[in-house]
Amino acid sequence: MKKTFELEDLDCANCARKMQEAVEKLDGVTSCQINFMTQKMTLEADDAVFDKVLKAAIKEIGKVEPDCTVLV
Repeated sequence: MKKTFELEDLDCANCARKMQEAVEKLDGVTSCQINFMTQKMTLEADDAVFDKVLKAAIKEIGKVEPDCTVLV
């Protein structure tokens, strides 16, 4: 499954890169792209574990930039 989510309060491109790298390391993630300019994250993972992967991705994003919110 591949879904795109809007990101709110993503402050810098460097943070976006760090978030993307952290999410890509999670188990079950096929691919992740975080675009600072569009303020969007595209996450791809297996359907069976997608919700679990999304929760883990949101947690990792919060570690990099606590003010950033993933609009689910």
